[in-house]
Amino acid sequence: MAESTLAPLNPPLSRLPKVGTTIFTVMSALAAETNAVNLGQGFPDFDCDARIVDAVTHAMRAGHNQYPPMAGVPQLRQALAAKIAKLYGHDYDWNTEITITAGATQGVLTAILCAVHPGDEVIVLEPCYDCYLPAIELAGATAVSVALEAPLFRIPFDKLAAAITPRTRMILINTPHNPTGTIWRADDMQQLADLLAGTDILLLSDEVYEHMVYDGQRHESVSRHPELARRSFVVSSFGKTFHVTGWKIGYVAAPAALSSEFRKVHQFNVFTVNTPMQYGLAEYLADPAPYMNLPAFYQAKRDYFRAGLANTRFKLLPSDGTYFQCVDYSAISDMSEADFSMWLTREIGVAAIPVSAFYSSPRESGLVRFCYAKKEETLKQALERLAKL
Repeated sequence: MAESTLAPLNPPLSRLPKVGTTIFTVMSALAAETNAVNLGQGFPDFDCDARIVDAVTHAMRAGHNQYPPMAGVPQLRQALAAKIAKLYGHDYDWNTEITITAGATQGVLTAILCAVHPGDEVIVLEPCYDCYLPAIELAGATAVSVALEAPLFRIPFDKLAAAITPRTRMILINTPHNPTGTIWRADDMQQLADLLAGTDILLLSDEVYEHMVYDGQRHESVSRHPELARRSFVVSSFGKTFHVTGWKIGYVAAPAALSSEFRKVHQFNVFTVNTPMQYGLAEYLADPAPYMNLPAFYQAKRDYFRAGLANTRFKLLPSDGTYFQCVDYSAISDMSEADFSMWLTREIGVAAIPVSAFYSSPRESGLVRFCYAKKEETLKQALERLAKL
């Protein structure tokens, strides 16, 4: 066969020129290469409830294997509307205000693409999850970062107010917060409502860890607050709640006018979401115990992990929610967060994520993040290795 003389094509102009391989992929690969305990990437290493797998299997065998409605299976949206009303006191219309998504990341991207335009500004509180800024960039908008200051990472409402301009289209919040494990409280939500009153600014609230709030505190969903709910896309995740992150299925609740715009993009973004999983989840949601018992389940893991870390030179930051624990390693090393994470993985055998990876511009606080959504034997092995410190 003759050798081709065609010149290679020039690569297309990148829509995301600053984006490379994510830190989660890098650290998970390094953990596998070095046989380290992977407490970096946020996913459980234990099985989900067999009943949910049985429910999905039953749905497949029952013939639910073709396209569902674009917005999602009615039974699942009805179950979600009832759940939200019971937990947070807000009545979403299941037919016009709840949309099933291919994971929370798709929900975030679609909410931004449907509502944000070139020239708009979107305020983001950093550190933040890594999909937020690329989604804003893809919409042609400008991300305006407001920093949460270590170690408490409280909301700086003075700086937030100062960041608002006539071009502000949306504010993106996340509670419980990844990576810091902090939570918004009722007075925080009231301050935000007061700040936004009289404006047309939209809110995107990432609440994927809504059922992981500890020590008797409650999850402060924006759905509890009418002034916020009326302007908000609320994103959540079945993957996080039911230990099935690989299923990539979530939902977005929003007022009808916002949901209508959301669905215009959603139908051409993914069109719709895995049918038998939707039927299986609808059946599984009939029992509230799995999500109502989740705070106690993960608090036990948090407390076990924190007790073990207390025997090291790490300084523990609060972990009021999520399944993440941030630690200050300044008593151990003066390396950068990325270098310390690499060293910890290679030399100690435990993978972590540098908190600096959650900022758009380099920012060092001497912090790394561990994930404790692991089996006790996994955490025990990690703690034994970290005890060397």
